[in-house]
Amino acid sequence: MQPVDGEGMNAMLSVLPAPGHGKPPCAPPYDPHLPPKFQETVLSTDNAPTEPRSTPEIVMYTSAICGFCVAAKTFLKSQGLDWREVRVDLDFAERQRMVERAGRTSVPQIFVGDTHIGGYDDMMALHRKGGFLPLVEGAAS
Repeated sequence: MQPVDGEGMNAMLSVLPAPGHGKPPCAPPYDPHLPPKFQETVLSTDNAPTEPRSTPEIVMYTSAICGFCVAAKTFLKSQGLDWREVRVDLDFAERQRMVERAGRTSVPQIFVGDTHIGGYDDMMALHRKGGFLPLVEGAAS
């Protein structure tokens, strides 16, 4: 039994463009005249501080299976910051210490010096307001 033109799946297929025609390619072509999406950063010791800075320590309480912990570490690394990671899934005493300090049981819990920042979302909200980096640099207390 032959389908009649204009009905069923055959009718829909007959109006679709041929593959590769009328659609943009998957990736735009490279254009050397456009600015790069990401600025390249050249690391140099020429502009490195000669003496260690007196900045508050960043402590992050984490666990092994925690996407927000990974996101927080990625953000800190992107800002060129160092932190001390405390795995609460491996040490029950540290987990109790985290709960005492933060009043929360979820991870990550991030501290800058004695200041409790909160979790990843809290850190990012503070960063968007312009308050995280000054706190890390010791300008705020």
